[in-house]
Formats: sequence, C-alpha cells, structure tokens
Amino acid sequence: MFMKNLFMKLFFVLLLFVNIACAADPLPSWNETAPKKAIIAFVEDVTKPSSPDFVPLEERIATFDNDGTLWAEQPVYFQYFFVFQRVKALASQHPEWKNQEPFASVLKGDLNTALSGGDHALMTMFMATQSKMTTDEFEKSVKGWIATARHPQTKRLYTEMVYQPMLELLVYLRANGFKTYIVSGGSVEFMRPWSERAYGIPPEQVIGTSNKKKFEFRNGLPVLVETAEFNFVDDREGKPVGIESYIGRRPIASFGNSDGDLQMMQWTAAGSRARFCLFVHHTDAQREWVYDRQSAIGRFDKALDEALAKGWTIVDMKNDWKMIYPNDK
Repeated sequence: MFMKNLFMKLFFVLLLFVNIACAADPLPSWNETAPKKAIIAFVEDVTKPSSPDFVPLEERIATFDNDGTLWAEQPVYFQYFFVFQRVKALASQHPEWKNQEPFASVLKGDLNTALSGGDHALMTMFMATQSKMTTDEFEKSVKGWIATARHPQTKRLYTEMVYQPMLELLVYLRANGFKTYIVSGGSVEFMRPWSERAYGIPPEQVIGTSNKKKFEFRNGLPVLVETAEFNFVDDREGKPVGIESYIGRRPIASFGNSDGDLQMMQWTAAGSRARFCLFVHHTDAQREWVYDRQSAIGRFDKALDEALAKGWTIVDMKNDWKMIYPNDK
C-alpha cells in the first residue's frame, strides 16, 4: 500500500510539472502581438495529428538567415570586422598591401573607403586572408576572434548581440520536432565554429557561402586547404539552391530580414500545405537600429513589399519584442 501511495504521489507531482511546462510561455521575450500569435498558431497547426495541416516529423524544416535575423548586422556585417582584423594581422607578410586597395584603407583605419568597394572588395580581402590556410587553422582563427572581439559601438561581444526572441523561437521550434538550419549569405567557414554554442545549431546544419578546398598532406598528415576560388554563393537566388542541395527538403518555415532572403521565402511559400514566412523589421532606434528600404546593409525593400502583399508575418522589433539581446533588462 505504501508503494502504491508513493507511486500515486509521484505520478501527480509529475503531472503537475507537465501541466506547468505546457502552460509556460514558450516565447517570453515576445509581446502578445500578432507575430507571436501567428507563430504559435502555425506550430500548433502543423504538429497536431488531428489537424488537416499536420506535418510529419521528418518534414518539419525551418531555415533562418543569420545577419539581421539571428544577430545584429550594423553598421556592417560582423564578418567584415573579422576580415579587417585578419588584414591587419597578416599585413607584415604582405608589404604590397600598403599601396593596394582595399587593404591600404583598412590598414589606415579608413573603413568607409575600404567598404566603398562593395562586395567585391570584401571578397578580395576574404580570399586573401583565408586562402592557403587549412580548415583547422581557419576555424581556430575564427574561434579566437569571436571569443574576445567586441562591437565598436555597443562594446558587447558579438555573440552577446544575438536576438533573445529568436533564441527562444529556435528552442520552441526544436521542442516541437523542427530541425533548424542557418541559410546565410555569410561564409559557412566563419559561422560553423560558433553556431552551435550561440544558437544550438550544429555545423552540419549551417549553409552559407563557401570557397573551394583541396586535399593535401602537410607534415605527413592529410589536411583540407582553403583556396581563393568560390564554391557556392548562398545569397538571394542561391538560397533555394543551397537548401535543395544541402537539405533536400523544402522548408515549411523560413525566417529572414532583407531582400537577400526573398527567394528563400518564395521557395518556402510555394510548397503545399501550411507554410510560414517571417521577416524581422528593424524599427528600434533606442535598443538597436532603424533601417529598411535605403540601407546598404540588410536592405528591406522588395521583400517588404512582397511580405505585405502576401500577408507574410513581419516582426516590428520595437513593438513586438520585449527585449533584444540576452543580457538586456
């Protein structure tokens, strides 16, 4: 009898904890506005077996842009700061950089001039500072930088500038059987060393722009060496290509913040059954930044028009998020 009573007590305690967990707010940093309600309604719809929109576990794929969606991206993409640091660190090995743009401007501290060259200038620096390194060497350099580097304006570690509401969303989706992927125009070699610690997304679920690698032996050991040639550019039209090539399933939910994510949203929305597309709109000048149609970084123009026309979810950061970063009060 004693064991039976003990079992019943334990059962009711367990039931209490289950009920508390079910009743807990899965997105506590989101205000009770339309985007939060839309997310929860969608997840409940596709995970309930009795729902006509029920999606089997293996098909619950969610894709996320990184810059401006999972972490901040102003005044420039954070990978730029890493590349600038690499240029300075390697300058002694490249005396020609003193008179060669965009390297010369970076070494002078004139980042505006360096950035005036656009993506071509960045890619030139990216390739020059990464090629000939082994993949292990490059990963080590990224980990060393991301562990200590701080944003020039906020003075926070870059990994402290991830968005708390999006972290909660990732956890919520995974708790409901979703597999979460990063699909970013940023370098996959730059993101993979820290994505699992920052987002809970393992390196094999990170898709990004990549360069070609070659297999060779160094000091008698096999290594993979970075080359100065692109393998794949994972931006705009490249995002659906990357999703099909590396995932092999069309997402049922996608999350982005800019025109660079539009094709990923179009690809997601074109699938059968229930689909969910969400854009993060940067509207908070006090806690973050305000930018959209005219921004050189994270321009949200054509995608904003299409999101409004098709009724996709748009998050207003100022009004829909209680907090921005994990350490905010």
